[in-house]
Amino acid sequence: MTRKQNLLAAINRTGPEWVPNGMENVIRLYPPILERPLCAGKDVFGCEWQFEEGAEGGSYPAVGNYVVDDIKNWRDKVVFPDVEMFDWEYLKNQVANIDRSEFLYEGFVEMGLFERTYLLLGMENALINYMLEPEVMDELVGAIADYKIQFISKFDDEVKLDMVWYGDDWGTQRNLFIPPDTWRKIIKPHTKRIYECMKKRGIIINQHSCGKIDAIFGDIVENGADIWNLCQPCNDLKKMKDIYGDKISFHGGIDSQFVLNSPDATAESIDAEVKKRINEMSAGGGYIAGPSHTIPSHRPDLLEAFYQAIAEYGGSVYG
Repeated sequence: MTRKQNLLAAINRTGPEWVPNGMENVIRLYPPILERPLCAGKDVFGCEWQFEEGAEGGSYPAVGNYVVDDIKNWRDKVVFPDVEMFDWEYLKNQVANIDRSEFLYEGFVEMGLFERTYLLLGMENALINYMLEPEVMDELVGAIADYKIQFISKFDDEVKLDMVWYGDDWGTQRNLFIPPDTWRKIIKPHTKRIYECMKKRGIIINQHSCGKIDAIFGDIVENGADIWNLCQPCNDLKKMKDIYGDKISFHGGIDSQFVLNSPDATAESIDAEVKKRINEMSAGGGYIAGPSHTIPSHRPDLLEAFYQAIAEYGGSVYG
């Protein structure tokens, strides 16, 4: 079994020979539409970003000067990018010499429905309007979903994607940003439309959401996500695997916050955490080993211990 075949077997829960060590043999493709600038400035929607060296991701939303200052007037303020006006040609050149029999193409699509609303309105105003103006927020979220569907369709038309990494952070480490019922009424149906676009095109849906999202995880499964990344231990991952493991696959879960990036981390503590997560998540396939967030790149010895533990234990768990 090749690495690509094994990864697909893990995703589809059809008898992988080993636990994949991350997204093995996946080529991530970045579109020309930049929704998160790599430096200070504006994104394609006109939202302001700031940059700080060393901050997670480097860039982060600026406070103030939001595109939408009154939710009732959002149609006068929001200008959606025209996906046909961007230069997609470089993607074809990027993949020209890649053997598709060995590699999967994964399109990177970030800043999903909830994230784009708080970027346009500011987090505080967005949260207030989800509560006080749900009908208008539903219209805005629906329009963003229409744009995302055009975006993903164009992306797939250009390079024929195998998978989409679709990002929309729905949770803090303690709970959802908005109540589950509000998420179900506004975010869920439009996310489902985006999923349906990918399903019709035969694209694997790799849903990214940080945070504690167990309250809506059944809805994510119901909508049809194929993978959830980078699943974080603030959720009861074993319980989620036990309940939903025959319907969705999991990527991540090896504790970055309290193990990998702990000042007291050792090769032994990392080895124990890797084994614990593989034991909890790998039964029947459906698990791709990886960190729950960032990994300690400043400690090569710990990185080596991390990857070695996955390779050795993940390589033997199905034996």
